[in-house]
Amino acid sequence: AAAAEAEVRLLLQEARESIEAARSYRRELPQRLRGIKDSATLTRDVLEQHFSDLKGTLKKLLDERLMSLLQEVDVIEQESIKPLDECQKLIEHGVSTADDLLREGESAVDGDVGQQNEKLCNFTKKALHIQLDSLPEVPSLVDVPCLSAQLDDCLLTILKNQIFRHGTVASRPPVQLEEFVEKPGGILVRWCKVDDDFTPQDYRLQYRKSTASHFEDVYVGSETEFMVLHIDPNVDYQFRVCARGDGRQEWSPWSVPQLGRTTLVPHEWTAGLEGYSLSSRRNIALRNDSQSCGVLYSKAPTYFCGQTLTFRQVLHGIETVGQPDRRDSLGVCVEQRNGDDSLQRDKAVCISTNGAVFVNGKEMTNQLPAVTSGSTVTFDMEVVQLGPCSNEGGNFKLRVTISSNNREVVFDWVLDQCCGSLYFGCSFSYPGWKVLVF
Repeated sequence: AAAAEAEVRLLLQEARESIEAARSYRRELPQRLRGIKDSATLTRDVLEQHFSDLKGTLKKLLDERLMSLLQEVDVIEQESIKPLDECQKLIEHGVSTADDLLREGESAVDGDVGQQNEKLCNFTKKALHIQLDSLPEVPSLVDVPCLSAQLDDCLLTILKNQIFRHGTVASRPPVQLEEFVEKPGGILVRWCKVDDDFTPQDYRLQYRKSTASHFEDVYVGSETEFMVLHIDPNVDYQFRVCARGDGRQEWSPWSVPQLGRTTLVPHEWTAGLEGYSLSSRRNIALRNDSQSCGVLYSKAPTYFCGQTLTFRQVLHGIETVGQPDRRDSLGVCVEQRNGDDSLQRDKAVCISTNGAVFVNGKEMTNQLPAVTSGSTVTFDMEVVQLGPCSNEGGNFKLRVTISSNNREVVFDWVLDQCCGSLYFGCSFSYPGWKVLVF
């Protein structure tokens, strides 16, 4: 009986799981149907708009070509008619002159006998000065232009073949969005290829706020992930990605748009410290020409264990580097402390621009590459707790990984107190250093 009851309970559990799975599928089914309908509607709109624009462009081009040909006909007509008009005027003038002379000669012959000799003499002199047999040469018919239009009917065949091959409708994009990772003031977007027969050359990532009507490019390149910065926290953004095949010019269809958001407020440097100039979003710090020297801290303790803290410039690492100094530092600390000129102190871990790593003010044996133009420095931390969290020394330990230029060091950072969040900071002795934090 007990075995039968256990079997029944197992069957009931399986039935409940099946029902729950069916309900989950039923909840997801409308979303899938809506996705198909929305993508079909969008595709129709894109096709109609594209072919409408294409028809308008073709009509404009045909009208321009027609106007050019008509103007060419006008020019040839005017150039061909002009010499014939001049010839006709000369002939008409000669005929008119001959008619006048003919009338004058008839009058001289038919006049009085007394005046006849004088009139005949004047007529003879006048007739000798007029070349009655001099007429312009009339061009032969073969020399006269005969305009015609030469229209090649094969253009229609070419256009027909090109139009029938123009455009495709795809139901399976070759790349899809894979993962969204929340970052302070940003989202790390990853994508992957889903078509084994497709060889990608470049990817193109776009995004927009859910309230916006148009996507905008945020990345074009060969990588399969990109950190999208300047993201407002707790706001939905829509992403999509496409790819360009190897040796091709056209882009593939877009992936299924997906929503991403971050709940993490962006990292910001503290404003107002002499010696550093900040960007409008206060996430980029530039060591200026001021003689003042000190540590620039974050506005708040916004770095939490389990996250990755990255120092770099907006484009390809630290864009501008100044003269290095052994007291330079990039790192994190438990608290802000005014009066220090470096994070190479207690309750802080940092890396110097020469690659030296410091833990609580002591330099480690392991060293990273020097920070130069194009460098990116990351900090990763996880909690390794030795005992009950208290204010007694040595009861709280963080495992720290610092990476730079494809190398990393890992060590344990022992603290005398629990730290739920940490400050970050930097210090540079000389101007020219420009660092982005995220």
